[in-house]
Amino acid sequence: MSRIDWERVQAGLERARHRILWRPYGAPDVLSLDSSSFFDGPIEPPWSIPDRLIVSVAITGAFFRKDANPAQPITPEEILSEARACAAAGASTLHIHVRDDRGYNTLSLERFQQVVQPLREEFPEIAIDGCLVPVLEGEWEEMCRVLDADVFDAAPINTTTVYLGDTLFSKPLPLILEKTRLVRESGAKPIIACYTDADVSIAARYLLRSGLVETPAYWLILPALPGCSPMESPRQMVEGLLRTTTVIYETDPDATVMVCAAGRPSMHLVTVAAALGLHIRVGMEDTIWPWPHRDEKLTSNLQTLELAQTLASALGREIATPAEYRTLVDLPKRSQAVAS
Repeated sequence: MSRIDWERVQAGLERARHRILWRPYGAPDVLSLDSSSFFDGPIEPPWSIPDRLIVSVAITGAFFRKDANPAQPITPEEILSEARACAAAGASTLHIHVRDDRGYNTLSLERFQQVVQPLREEFPEIAIDGCLVPVLEGEWEEMCRVLDADVFDAAPINTTTVYLGDTLFSKPLPLILEKTRLVRESGAKPIIACYTDADVSIAARYLLRSGLVETPAYWLILPALPGCSPMESPRQMVEGLLRTTTVIYETDPDATVMVCAAGRPSMHLVTVAAALGLHIRVGMEDTIWPWPHRDEKLTSNLQTLELAQTLASALGREIATPAEYRTLVDLPKRSQAVAS
């Protein structure tokens, strides 16, 4: 039952003469989004968001096999085919893992070369980075072989200790420091990879404040996987991303920050990141789903790049070319990197 005093409402209408209060002090303009009639200058200046959006495509990663997603590229031939399609379609940069015959991650120099060398020949400008995480006996030495062979333009440094799924993934501090030194001495660029905001603190304490990595640095945020920064709802996703980026920018104000379409949040996460002016990484390394509210699986890496291209268009940002990517992250041209 209504408790409104309709007689009082009617009396108010009569006093207002059935009209809103209207004083167009700025006439003849009723509303302007960019100026005021009372002073000279903009009232809603353009946002400070980079026009160029870096889109990296991470082709396969170390985690998912075909039982998780039948479309997952596993063999060197499959990985090369997916990478070639994304490079041809306009990816800014590529991130490469390779797998062994059982489908598990490997640091094999020969397998990396099977994928990377044809890409270098066909797409000489594109920058390629690779994940070199030594886990098994002998893999540290194999990582050094890959770095000595100048396979990659950059490599992530994971400053983390997490239970990644059901696996403890922890980088001992001496390994973090020595790997960073080796990556730099090889001519590749370190990418600081963070799974939680605590990882930012570790990087700040040991890599930045020691002078081992110069600022502005290149940061990669990989949240939302089980054990990483939790993002099990839209609110968690937004608040978690803002928390981590805030810590990075207070540590490294001019940082280049890239966010991965990871776990359940997938493309929703990088949509928020791109709207914030950050850069993004898509691909089949970090998730098996294109969207968080559906269970359908990704069909290819090209699908993720095409979604990113649609996103960039909707936000008015241009996807950086490989040459622009090198400039944005201060990465020398390939010939200069080899010469150094």
